[in-house]
Amino acid sequence: MRVDLDWGGERLTLEIGDANWIPLQRSAPVPAVKDVAAAVRAALEEPMGFPALRRALTPDDHVAIAVDESVPGPTRFLVPLLEHLESAGVAPAAVTLLCLPPSTGQPWLEDLPDAFQDVQVEVHDPSDRKKLSYLATTKKGRRIYLNRTAVDSEQLIVLNRLTYDPLVGVTAGDAMVFPGLADAESHADILERLSLETPDSPDWETRQEAGEVSWLLGAPFLLQVVAGEDDEVAHVVSGTVESSRGVEKLLHARWRVEVERPADVVIATITGDPRRQTMLELGRAFQAAARVVKSGGKIVLLTRAAPRLGPSAEIMRGEEEPGQALRMLMREKPADLEAAFLWTSAAEQAKLYLLSDIPAEDVEEMFVTPLEEVGQAKRFVGTNLSCIVLPDANQTLAVLRQS
Repeated sequence: MRVDLDWGGERLTLEIGDANWIPLQRSAPVPAVKDVAAAVRAALEEPMGFPALRRALTPDDHVAIAVDESVPGPTRFLVPLLEHLESAGVAPAAVTLLCLPPSTGQPWLEDLPDAFQDVQVEVHDPSDRKKLSYLATTKKGRRIYLNRTAVDSEQLIVLNRLTYDPLVGVTAGDAMVFPGLADAESHADILERLSLETPDSPDWETRQEAGEVSWLLGAPFLLQVVAGEDDEVAHVVSGTVESSRGVEKLLHARWRVEVERPADVVIATITGDPRRQTMLELGRAFQAAARVVKSGGKIVLLTRAAPRLGPSAEIMRGEEEPGQALRMLMREKPADLEAAFLWTSAAEQAKLYLLSDIPAEDVEEMFVTPLEEVGQAKRFVGTNLSCIVLPDANQTLAVLRQS
């Protein structure tokens, strides 16, 4: 069996014996959106369960846009969105783009047209009380403090990419509001809920709390994206929080796959712009592969990413074993815990190998064997080893088929 595998702007060809290859079972492929700007305009004019967004706005409104920087090419979505706001009389100077930490530094802002240079940009700081505002108390007694700009705006718009997540199951738009825009204390508290349960389950406590907080805030407008492969876009959908369940079905149809049995080796990749690929994306890829690899098996991840290593990486590098690191991480609760939780959990399940642009000495200290070149990946496809190939593993929910 010849398998062509795209990764990091390159292509790897693997020869896998027919008896060893374990195929992915998935829905029919979804064609990529050809004109993203047109898809955004259509979504804003015909949201799910909501009139056209401009009909809810006045020229005096201040608008906050919470931007998920993992959206493939944020300006492809922001430009038609800002044009839509202008059609309602909202000036660019009355718009604030809210980015969640850790931010990429917003290199994509350079692609905004000059007409929108007056748009304000703010990186949410969950530890700065002056930039937080008390919203309400939830039914379970949590006092909710959210980003002040979001609370004070007449309209909050959330631009987000749906994907799988160990804290909320699925990162729908309400998760961008809470815990995304919440205070540091709330975020640290709910990190206790990190889970390796199947993300497509509806019973995620934090997701339910996110829905309540969004309702208390007053129905933010969601512009939600289901990504395709290699920075393509599969779906663009807008509407209220209530519309998210329908969008989740689109996510599962595109990215949920099943396999008949676990494999000795999983070859996983990440495609798209490596500048957008954070430690969280690498952690998601490792964990997606860990779901379908045998205990003690091998996971090989191919990417050109060189993400910034945050406090979680420093904790990992200070421990000898992944289990020790995980216990220390859960005790310290650094802000980027989710990435390390997935990474170390995968390292407990299997032996990890990584080809990336992260310095090899750093990789070695995080329970991973670094690879020097892509040809080394072919050595893992042995004659007696079962193999699963998992493209775009950072976006994929891979599960074992139920008998």
